[in-house]
Amino acid sequence: MSQNPQAKYRKDYQSPSHTITQIDLTFDLHDKNTVVTAISKVKQLKESTTLDLDGEQLKLLSVKVDGKEWDKFEEAEGKLSISELPEEFELQIETEINPEDNTALEGLYKSGGAYCTQCEAEGFRRITYYLDRPDVLAVFSSTVIADKSEYPFLLSNGNRVDEGDLDNGRHFVKWQDPHPKPAYLFALVAGDFDVLKDKYVTKSGREVALEIFVDKGNLNRANHAMVSLINSMKWDEERFGLEYDLDIYMIVAVDFFNMGAMENKGLNVFNSKFVLANEETATDTDYLGIEAVIGHEYFHNWTGNRVTCRDWFQLSLKEGLTVFRDQEFSSDLGSRAVNRINNVRIIRGPQFAEDASPMSHPIRPDKVIEMNNFYTLTVYEKGSEVIRMMHTLLGEENFQKGMKLYFERHDGTAATCDDFVAAMQDASGIDLTLFKRWYSQSGTPTLKVVGEYNESDKTFALKVEQATPPTQEQVEKLPLHIPLDIELYAADGTIIELQCNGEKVGNVLDIKEENKTYIFVNVSEKPVVSLLREFSAPVKLEYDYSDQELMFLMVHAQNDFARWDASQILLAKYIKLNVSNLQSGKPFEFSDDVQDAFRGVLLNDKLEPAFVAEVLSLPGANEVAGWFKPVDVDAIDSVLHNIKQAIAQSLADELAASYAVLAQKDYSINHDAIGKRALRNRCLSYLACLEHGNELVHAQYKTANNMTDTMAAMSSANQAKLACRGELMEDFSAKWEKDGLVMDKWFALQGTSPVDNALDLVRETMAHPTFSLKNPNRTRSLIGSFLNNNPVNFHAKDGSGYLFAGEILKELNDSNPQVASRLIDPLLKFKNYDEQRQVLMKAELEKLASMENLAKDLYEKVTKALES
Repeated sequence: MSQNPQAKYRKDYQSPSHTITQIDLTFDLHDKNTVVTAISKVKQLKESTTLDLDGEQLKLLSVKVDGKEWDKFEEAEGKLSISELPEEFELQIETEINPEDNTALEGLYKSGGAYCTQCEAEGFRRITYYLDRPDVLAVFSSTVIADKSEYPFLLSNGNRVDEGDLDNGRHFVKWQDPHPKPAYLFALVAGDFDVLKDKYVTKSGREVALEIFVDKGNLNRANHAMVSLINSMKWDEERFGLEYDLDIYMIVAVDFFNMGAMENKGLNVFNSKFVLANEETATDTDYLGIEAVIGHEYFHNWTGNRVTCRDWFQLSLKEGLTVFRDQEFSSDLGSRAVNRINNVRIIRGPQFAEDASPMSHPIRPDKVIEMNNFYTLTVYEKGSEVIRMMHTLLGEENFQKGMKLYFERHDGTAATCDDFVAAMQDASGIDLTLFKRWYSQSGTPTLKVVGEYNESDKTFALKVEQATPPTQEQVEKLPLHIPLDIELYAADGTIIELQCNGEKVGNVLDIKEENKTYIFVNVSEKPVVSLLREFSAPVKLEYDYSDQELMFLMVHAQNDFARWDASQILLAKYIKLNVSNLQSGKPFEFSDDVQDAFRGVLLNDKLEPAFVAEVLSLPGANEVAGWFKPVDVDAIDSVLHNIKQAIAQSLADELAASYAVLAQKDYSINHDAIGKRALRNRCLSYLACLEHGNELVHAQYKTANNMTDTMAAMSSANQAKLACRGELMEDFSAKWEKDGLVMDKWFALQGTSPVDNALDLVRETMAHPTFSLKNPNRTRSLIGSFLNNNPVNFHAKDGSGYLFAGEILKELNDSNPQVASRLIDPLLKFKNYDEQRQVLMKAELEKLASMENLAKDLYEKVTKALES
């Protein structure tokens, strides 16, 4: 690398010298030499006669100002500086780009046989020279020209206003978007598709055309996406009072895509993974994922598009808020408890790990080298938890008042996180000054809680201490405003009313100091306390629960999340105990009473089957790894295996009975049916560990009438290393090898195989005709699964897993740095492991650091890790 990339700082934000109020784009599409003509209306905002525009990998053909050829410009790497300009003018720039060779999948590129775009965060500068920043909002019109036989559908943002045929078999379509938007929301798609059409009538009576474009032959896999879209539009009107604002809403599914989906105004471009589904090809998890992502991108129409972010440091303004909205959508349509559990698993596992890594950052980062690196779990998932905490503190009514005020103030503008908090504070009258620290402070706080009961005074004292450990770029930490949701229970399971100083108080305690003690009065007996209900804050909780208290909460807690949480704390106690036992040569321990507690949950027919399935799910190895330093990957793997085996043996009869009674003849994606399948297949994963597991798993695979049950059988065979695994994998590959999206499930199983020669298996699988390192989905499924979800083999003591990661990252650095940057994260955490592994992991990072052409995406992460 000739020059180290430079960091940008949030504190250095300056408004632009010029703005662009309108841009008319014309695309003459060709694989190798697409010509883009951009005619912009430019207005000077500050005293500057020079306009600096962003551009990457562009061939500049011409520059005109007010219709005249203009030679007063300089073209440098990443910039076009045009000088001696009037205060207001029309700027015409003509550029040439090469979509076919654009393997980075940013800007305009070819995906299979179609053209498509990805402009967030800074991809538009690969299309034309422009003020490619989110605080420049212009009204866009786009004319797309292409061969009519090859590309009958020409799509862009807004409403279709003109179309026609041209010479040489070409045609054009013109689109206009009346709503000003930043360049990152621009989209273009050209191709030949099957189209699913429907309509939606808004609450004000406007009819909106709905169109979903999929590759030829996939029309029968688009129906669920359409249902999800209609449900999203209806929900946003009912819950938030927000109505869609164009005449048409389009979704296009493409196979080559770096992200999950993109909320471009009126034309969402989606990874096909989050659109295509039927019972033969998709699991229940796929269906629920499609519902959530369709909702997420639609909800962006207001929280992201109508109100966008002033600069990329404010990314959580739109993403954290919209994740909160899509989580609420999924919870309102499905099981609130199960959705909350799944959201919290992400926070406690990979997000907490990110907080503890060299890449730790606040939800509103202070500095950045490559913006793509901050599309993180912290910005998205922790960002949504910060919004949820505000919702908890304000309540639904005040939160909705805040949302309304936010849109009144900022519709059609580029706003900041401070603007959002101000709207919430002003609308509710609740002081959020201290709460704003969540936006600027990185790391995961720990709440240490101690409960003391005074029998003579009938009081219960709850002492709460908060602390946030130092992170790499932020050593000093300040107290945060933490909402702590609690309940006290009497021995008979009744709730004890919370009273302080003789007055009733609510369940949510406002923790604002480093130390705070709450004295609850009129507590007639020693209570069992339920803490951090609904995971009311993204913190680690330390409280010395006894096994009996946790088993009590598993039965008596009024809140399903609290029941699940008690089961997880109980499992965590025994996992930690047995890792220590294993390391010191002591025998495995797992109390019969604890196993009976899980038996009680399984046999409780008043509980949702989907919820029971979650209680019976062990924490993942990556979450458990976050509890230890150094991480003993082999001990963790052994202990998790032993606990699973113990539960399987102890509950064998009950698991077998549940497995039998939960069988369903017909496939349905209603939430009750999904829940029953989830529990039945959880039972199967345990039964696979027992004597007749091979026969049971083999039989389910052979008789399955849906992909959920098929994959459950294959996953059970994979994890239990059953004799039938090879046969099932071979049969599945033969059936689906021409369908990359379905094969991604197969690739993920290959990547997570626990066999000793797993790395050899991965290398062999890379030669499979369906696999391509150029396709992000294939790469994430196979390589990503091995690096992230196969800890024993990735962290093999000989360093072979690290060497393999280095090879892949070096290759992807040249073709798709964004994907490389997402795969490197396991290597960045080298300091969490023993000295031998640290040396080997660090060596791979140093090899990458020494590369001449290391991309910014990787440079930022590698240098931060090595500096740590």
